[in-house]
Amino acid sequence: MFAAGLKCPGCGSSNIVDDDLYCQAQLVCVDCGTVVSEGTLADDPVGGTDVSYSRTTAVTKKPCLNLIKGLERVKEMCRILRLNGEIEDLALTYFRQAYQQESFINVTLQRKEVLAGCCVYVSCRQRNWPITLGTISSLLDADQTLVGGVYQEMIKILNIQAPFINIADVIGAHVQEYKISAQHVTKELAEDSKVLTKRAVALVELAGDSWIVTGRRPLPIMMAATYLAWQSLNPNKHRLRLSLDKFCHLAKVQKRNPAVTRITELKEVLCKLGRELPWVRETVTQDDVVRLVGDILEHRHTLLTRALRTHETAMQADCSQASALNFPTEEVAPSQRSESRDQTADASSVVQLCPTDRMENQEGDDSHQTEDPEPNWGKRVLFAPPCVIHAKRRREEPPVLNVTGDEEISDSEIDSYIRTPQEARDFALMQKAVSSSDSGNS
Repeated sequence: MFAAGLKCPGCGSSNIVDDDLYCQAQLVCVDCGTVVSEGTLADDPVGGTDVSYSRTTAVTKKPCLNLIKGLERVKEMCRILRLNGEIEDLALTYFRQAYQQESFINVTLQRKEVLAGCCVYVSCRQRNWPITLGTISSLLDADQTLVGGVYQEMIKILNIQAPFINIADVIGAHVQEYKISAQHVTKELAEDSKVLTKRAVALVELAGDSWIVTGRRPLPIMMAATYLAWQSLNPNKHRLRLSLDKFCHLAKVQKRNPAVTRITELKEVLCKLGRELPWVRETVTQDDVVRLVGDILEHRHTLLTRALRTHETAMQADCSQASALNFPTEEVAPSQRSESRDQTADASSVVQLCPTDRMENQEGDDSHQTEDPEPNWGKRVLFAPPCVIHAKRRREEPPVLNVTGDEEISDSEIDSYIRTPQEARDFALMQKAVSSSDSGNS
């Protein structure tokens, strides 16, 4: 094949052909045999063309096996919780970002699995999906302390801001876990989830007004509210005789041990408010207060005001009675004065400190104040936070003795250290030698 437009630099001939005999095509002059061009490699720039590594020998980097398993775990939890695609995609994105951090690469497999649950949890919170950290812990079968620590570390590293949610917002999702509909239990025990949620939310709001929710974990409170709401909606003999253990077994949920204490605290508050109902004549106890839950929740704001006013009036009456006993009139007989002193000692144990009691405490010496400390103010009010009602006493450290080792030891104390007859003989010889040396010096 002739190459047009080219001339041989040696002889000037235009008879130049393309020689395909070799692996590299060359342009050769037919007349003199001069190689006019050595092919395409001669025209390339020095150093060759820029070819990416991935187009030559490199292979596309594949994610590690733990990352693949973590992403699958995130998808499984989203399907179990029936989350929408937006929350699932957001959780997968957070897991990929967190997995590339140094804090979550060289860790145990359990911590990586907990990280997947935390990504699902924070995605739900950012999309206003009602869920609690305890639900994630139960789903992963992991300790809540570990889950909470990984969650705090993740949002700090990724700089994520998760909005705070109210406990009343997640009760609806919590009630759905209880299998107590007409399809699962009998008619006497069945209850509609919407009606049960409404009653449980009202009980949780009442618990918030009476400081029961303060500093407490949400799951036991929600379980206690759900249990009392279920009993109060239809307080028949079948429901009232079921304990919390049997109720959890019936509803196929895991029992929370602190829920028993929360039930007792809620019943105490309900009893205090139930006594203020004007149409209730008999004494309200924890055994029959469940029947009055509907009326109490309907008028809870009014009952709270009346209960606080009644408690304040009773405390003022106790204070005035204690003041009268502390300052008797001149017409009182001596025998009555002695009786009033005895009653004053009993009145000093009243839960509220009166002005006269405060004066007596100020006049007392320091030793008396240490023996009779001021009562906890949380026990004097009708409703108070749990940390105030059950306040922990500070540990009193014993006084430190300044022992230097240079103190003098008496003979009687030395005698107490002697144990064997040989030590007694040595001590007697030592005393004799000391006395003889003293007499010789004199």
